[in-house]
Amino acid sequence: MIDMAENAKNYLPHFPNAAFDIVAIAASAGGLTAIVKVLSTLPAKFPAAIAIVQHLTPEHRSFMAEILSRRTDITVKQAQEGDSLTPGTAYVAPPNRHLLVNGDGTLSLSQSELVHFLRPSADLLFESVAATYKDRAIAIVLSGTGSDGAMGVEAIKKMGGTIIVQDVKTAEFSGMPSAAIQTGNIDFILPLDEISSTLVTLVMGKSN
Repeated sequence: MIDMAENAKNYLPHFPNAAFDIVAIAASAGGLTAIVKVLSTLPAKFPAAIAIVQHLTPEHRSFMAEILSRRTDITVKQAQEGDSLTPGTAYVAPPNRHLLVNGDGTLSLSQSELVHFLRPSADLLFESVAATYKDRAIAIVLSGTGSDGAMGVEAIKKMGGTIIVQDVKTAEFSGMPSAAIQTGNIDFILPLDEISSTLVTLVMGKSN
């Protein structure tokens, strides 16, 4: 049993039929509408896992997972400590918890200090994804105020991952997309309507 546990710590699952294993999505103000738009046309058998940070009011329960579940064919759940990333499943950071991806493909929730006055932080999610999944990671920055996600975008790009940012002209709030674009590390700047189809092509195209 000990040997198996040790092996598990060092095992990072790569999902079959997927060119990327994880898609990390960050949004803030205006983000729920944007996230719904991205997830709503993904196929039920989308072969990568999805992790979502949406800035939420910390003192109230979030119904975001339930709302998204009604709008998409993939599975959506509020992330829990120790969840194992699964293809075709989106994990939503709970209010007032940082969402982190571990080296064995599990999730951690943290109440560590605020980052840019925020918890959950897109930067922390992106940085953990970059360290873990490297060039098999995609980061998406959607509508939102502030600059959360920009440092994380640089981390994803440094490790060979791919970055998609919502075109500010289609974003309800342009702060987060603009800050990400200003890093100069963006692969795709896309209208909201084109992000989902591009995501499917990137993740599934090489295996079709």
